[in-house]
Parts: sequence; structure tokens; C-alpha cells
Amino acid sequence: MRCFVFTGQGSQYLGMGKELLDNKPEYNMYFDKVKDKINVDIKSIIYGNDEKELTLTQNAQVAILTVSYIKYLYSLEQGIKPDVVAGHSLGEWTAILAANVIDFEDAIEAVYYRGLYMSEAFEPGKGGMAAIIGMDLNEIQKVLENYPNVQIANYNSPTQIVISGEMEELLISMEKLKENGAKRVISLNVSGPFHSKFLKDAENRLRQKIEQVTFRTPSIPVVQNVTARFEKDPEVIKENIIKQITSPVKWVDCVKECINKGVDEFVEVGPTKVLTKFIKQIDKNVRLVNI
Repeated sequence: MRCFVFTGQGSQYLGMGKELLDNKPEYNMYFDKVKDKINVDIKSIIYGNDEKELTLTQNAQVAILTVSYIKYLYSLEQGIKPDVVAGHSLGEWTAILAANVIDFEDAIEAVYYRGLYMSEAFEPGKGGMAAIIGMDLNEIQKVLENYPNVQIANYNSPTQIVISGEMEELLISMEKLKENGAKRVISLNVSGPFHSKFLKDAENRLRQKIEQVTFRTPSIPVVQNVTARFEKDPEVIKENIIKQITSPVKWVDCVKECINKGVDEFVEVGPTKVLTKFIKQIDKNVRLVNI
């Protein structure tokens, strides 16, 4: 049984997807659709030379969604099809798009404003995120009990947890985590404390923005980050993907849920192989493939 997993923000890079577009120029129509929908020439940004412009949250999210979806369509053409789908954070939007829950243009608009609202929700430099590597989850939680403005944002793998929060407390907690046994603590290059309570305004704004967008029953089973369960109800899927902005990404539990349902092969669809690395740390027995 095969699960397609879709990459989240941070996996973008200049020139991503170029080889595929060179071979399949008809996929350029999706860049045209993006421009028509949100008036952003995302193709020029991806294949330009301004990395900072691509890294802007709203641009990065649109770019990753578009390139990942094109790679998904290409895999279908090659006869490689998923039995179930999942995505990490932003990647969940590609997952529901692949499952025909939402139309491409609606997904692009939602993701663009998701990124914009996330970047506007917190004053630049006042919040951030950090990856904690090689430390037991219980030990991380013990340290964070003393820092109410820092919380776990991503349960990426048994050896990597990401924390998110207000910058002053985040920096102190990072030092405390090092002192208490973390092998590495890495500050992440993000514009705010994503997947934390501090993005409630972004969550509320996205809810209003996509209130009238039609979500359909998925044609492929979808496991969601917020619940780490397969969801079928379109309204539940919509609510979960909105709540995801302020909720932790339960990636370890998502992968385990897929395996419990019979998945033995994970195919990563996106610009990088970051999820493949996480899944290998979660379960060494599954087959791993990259598109």
C-alpha cells in the first residue's frame, strides 16, 4: 500500500522543478493559472535569482504547492498512484489537492493568503522556531514547562522536535535544552513562531477567507496533521487545515497511522527529501521513494 507525502515550507530553492518543466512544457499552464488567480508571477520568482523573494512566506508556500502538484501529476502519468496521501504542514494543502478535496485555483489562493497572514501575525524578529535534535520528548517537555511562551510545533521524528514561540523565551529555552542533553539545537530561518498560539490571528483570518470555498469528500484517503487520523468529512478537513496554523504537526503519529492502515511504501513528492529522512527515523522497515 502506497502513501504519497508532500513537503512543507523550507524545502523551496531557486530553480526547483526545472528539469521536469523542460521535459513537460505543458505543465507551464499551472504557473499561468497561479498568475491569473493571485497576480503573482511565481515562475519568474522560482527561476529568477532572488532567493529572498522566494523565501517570503506567501511566495514560498505558493511555489512549493505548485511544483509539488506538477510532480504529483507527472507521477500519475508514469503510472505511480497513491492509495493514501498526507502532507507536512503546508504540504497538507497539496495532499488535499491531490485527493480532489479542493480545486487548484482555490488551493493557490488559500495558500497565498495563509502565508501572508502567517507572516503578518507576529512582528518580525519577535518570534521564531528551533529544531531540537537527539533529545527525549519527555525531557523537552520538562524544560518547556518553565517557558509558557514556547511550545512544541512539529513532532518530526523520534530524534527531531521543533519548538516555536516568543523570541526572548525561545532563546533561553534553547540554551536550557542544550544544558539538559540536546545533541543539537538549531535556530530555523523562519519569519515567525509558526504552529503556535501566537498565530491565532492568522488562523481566524484564513477561516474567514476560505469560508465560502467548497471542500469535497476526498477521492483518496487523507491523514491530517492536527488529528493524525484519516478524515473523510469535508467540513472536518477544512476545520483541521485551518487549525493547523496554531496546532503542532503530529508527523510521527501521521506516519504511524498510515503504517497501521497497511502502508508499506512512502513516496515523497516535493522539492527535497526531508520527509523521507524523518520517515526512515520513524520506521526503518517501510520502502521509501522520491519523485
